Amino acid sequence: MLSIYCLNIVYSMNIQGKSMKISIRKAIPEDAHNFTDCHISCWQSAYKNIVPQKYLENMSIEKEKRVENYKNSLTNPGDCSYYCVMYDEKMIGFVIINISHNEDKSGTGEIWAIYLLEEFCGKNYGKILLDFAINELNRIAQKNIYLWVFEENHRARHFYEKNNFSHNGIKREVDWYDKPLVQLQYVLKR
Repeated sequence: MLSIYCLNIVYSMNIQGKSMKISIRKAIPEDAHNFTDCHISCWQSAYKNIVPQKYLENMSIEKEKRVENYKNSLTNPGDCSYYCVMYDEKMIGFVIINISHNEDKSGTGEIWAIYLLEEFCGKNYGKILLDFAINELNRIAQKNIYLWVFEENHRARHFYEKNNFSHNGIKREVDWYDKPLVQLQYVLKR
């Protein structure tokens, strides 16, 4: 189980002459509704034209089930750590990291998720979240860090490549969305 020492980290930025502060804090079970709303909204914008539209639409229909899943995950996180990204007391994104559960990847951390609401993309918040995830995994002595990204998600792939990740040649096919999709494994270059 990951033990995280920080409960709230505040980042200040100046965007177009306006001071903006976001905070990253450990998620708690009471965040399950906001986590779910943010998850659905982020997926519906990030994966439009990648994940089938029917799946994206059904995310809202299955909202209560997702809330319960997040309550359970936030109550019993196992090797994962869940973080809320807040702006003006509104959840605008989230980060999930874990110690790899693959036996052949000891000392390896995985970035499971970095998501921001669409209106906060392209403003350097993603870089802050990525750096936060890397720093947390480094802090718990994970010497290797990887993540998975949809092959068709060119925006995310470009973001990771710009931030010192590269595709290591490993692919996997996932069929969770009524159509097979390919994910690429990206690793942090040290």
